[in-house]
Amino acid sequence: MQFHEYGADQNETILLLHGGGLSWWNYREAAEKLQNEYHVILPILDGHAGSDRPFTTIEDNAAEIISFIDEQLGGSVLLIGGLSLGGQILLEMLSQRADICSYALVESAAVLPSQLTNALIAPAFGTSYGLIRNRSFAKMQFRSLHIKPALFEDYYRDTCQIKKRDMIAFMKANTSYALKDSFRDTAATVHVFVGEKETGEIRRSAEALGRALPSARLHRLPALRHGEFSLNRAEQYTDAIRQIIRDI
Repeated sequence: MQFHEYGADQNETILLLHGGGLSWWNYREAAEKLQNEYHVILPILDGHAGSDRPFTTIEDNAAEIISFIDEQLGGSVLLIGGLSLGGQILLEMLSQRADICSYALVESAAVLPSQLTNALIAPAFGTSYGLIRNRSFAKMQFRSLHIKPALFEDYYRDTCQIKKRDMIAFMKANTSYALKDSFRDTAATVHVFVGEKETGEIRRSAEALGRALPSARLHRLPALRHGEFSLNRAEQYTDAIRQIIRDI
């Protein structure tokens, strides 16, 4: 796994795990805003542009990052955040290691598997994958994601680099992930963020996380869609991180 780092390594560490189909630039602006206060690490998830290995499973990605924390960061960090697929990997890390971080920021993570959606992914991408390198098609897809325009070139460049097998693999993992029972044993203070304009599946997943871990704090984001919090609102996102760490 590859990593981008910001800030001095003697500061307390924050890891931020990007969404599926994106890359480390998901959190570039947030990292720039936090780098004078914290050591910020942005992993590139397996199977994504700039990664050093294909995507296998959410569980494998979680184990890789835990190993990195063990080997390089003393076995635990201050805070881990994750969006969508990155949020699922964060939840899996909390399930695999109860004390991997003090605080967790889970954004828009699905924990209710969808068998129908999962079954449709491979045939859908089998016919449409070739279009991702078409710039006009990419712009249409990009607009549908409601990501701020300044990130289009990053999105287009990196989407074109994702192999078909990896895209299918991480999308199937995303739609089949179920929360582990061991998540309930986490020692982290968990904050769950969900946009009010997200799909019902994501809103229901946020509620399911609250039922699984009653101590988790649920934050509903008015008028926001999937991923808009960390991708489009870096100022608000970093303020939320600071407030979480201060336990406000």
